[in-house]
Amino acid sequence: MIHSAVLQHDSKLNSIHPILKFNGTRKVKNVILLIGDGMGFSYTTGLRYFNHASQNGFMTPTIFDQYFVGSQSTYSLDSESNITDSAAAGTALATGYKTYNGALGLNIDQQAVPTVLEYAKFRGKSTGLVGTSQINHATLAAFAAHIESREQYDQIADDYLDERLEGNLKIDVMLGGGTSYFVRNDRNLVEEFVKNRFGYVSNLQELVTNKNEQLLGLFAPVELPKQIDRNSTVPSLSQMTKAALQRLQLNPNGFFLLVEGSQIDWAGHDNDIVGAMSEVKDFEAAFKAAIQFASDREDTIVIATADHSTGGMSIDRNDNYKWNPNVIKSITSTPFVIARRLHDTKDMTILKHHMPFSLHEEDLKTIQLTLDMAVEDTRQTLIDIINHYSSTGWTTKGHTGEDVPVYAYGLNRHLFSGRMENSDIARILFQIMD
Repeated sequence: MIHSAVLQHDSKLNSIHPILKFNGTRKVKNVILLIGDGMGFSYTTGLRYFNHASQNGFMTPTIFDQYFVGSQSTYSLDSESNITDSAAAGTALATGYKTYNGALGLNIDQQAVPTVLEYAKFRGKSTGLVGTSQINHATLAAFAAHIESREQYDQIADDYLDERLEGNLKIDVMLGGGTSYFVRNDRNLVEEFVKNRFGYVSNLQELVTNKNEQLLGLFAPVELPKQIDRNSTVPSLSQMTKAALQRLQLNPNGFFLLVEGSQIDWAGHDNDIVGAMSEVKDFEAAFKAAIQFASDREDTIVIATADHSTGGMSIDRNDNYKWNPNVIKSITSTPFVIARRLHDTKDMTILKHHMPFSLHEEDLKTIQLTLDMAVEDTRQTLIDIINHYSSTGWTTKGHTGEDVPVYAYGLNRHLFSGRMENSDIARILFQIMD
């Protein structure tokens, strides 16, 4: 647990993070940090192709292109691996300390270290966590928990309520998935948050109508459906971001908000280009919402980056020299949802609705054969076929070690320019937050 004494004096914090002072730099009141989990350069480049209406001609810059400032390296200090996981990368982005894979809010010596979210709360600001995974998942948890292993999901959820700074709850707004971890046989955290004067919502309509400044919103038992699969009851990442900003901005001392596009990474692990582009589009909309908020003020910094890249995604494969995003754009659901519906109905004609492009007879036969197997076999077959028709390549189903982009808008954006370590982002935020 982090005690408030650790956070009491800027001089103490400076001894923890000995970096150059930014003399003459204005302090920021509000910080919005967006993390596209797994979103390496190939994903944002793919978005540019995806948004482009034609197969040729000049491409319009994306919102990411407009605010690109640099890159950061993602490696962890793990004794067995030089490729990071989300917990170690999240901890570096949250605390300014690189650490071992699996650690949340701990340095390499397993000592708890303060996060930028905790520092913001100590400074009297409001704080928020928003994501499309369960809100006690690794990247989000790295900003508010101090635990040796990211797999301790129940303990992380407990810590969101039990760990306090000077008697105050550390997080004011939490929006995402995870009901299964907050309503358990041994403990009902939803009831406990409500007793602590939080509002609680479980669908988009409730999110829109609820007026509580402190809010817990859980919209799925674990993760939210991917954006392409969501129905009208489940909020998008941008809708959750806007709802959080509406509440957090009411604090005259400002706020810190972390927004995670959690399932870009999960689609990358699956080598699922449909899910990947769905989630990058969702993250793009959240980034736009954050910039729109900051554009009307001079006291806010917006930073977007990734914790690492996933899957080794390549735009084109097999020397085709042509990536085909129109195939991806035509598909109406993720391969998982299509596979599940095929197994439920045994009706191959629904493929034409979900994948409205011409499939070779051999591909149709292969899909048909998988209907006597597990849903996962059908899903993987669909993923392989979509990657073939779109000419999307992948090198792994794990994380990759290349540097990832950094985007910034607003006050002090120049401080994030050039190449840096992931831990430098937190160190800068500690210094410039008022």
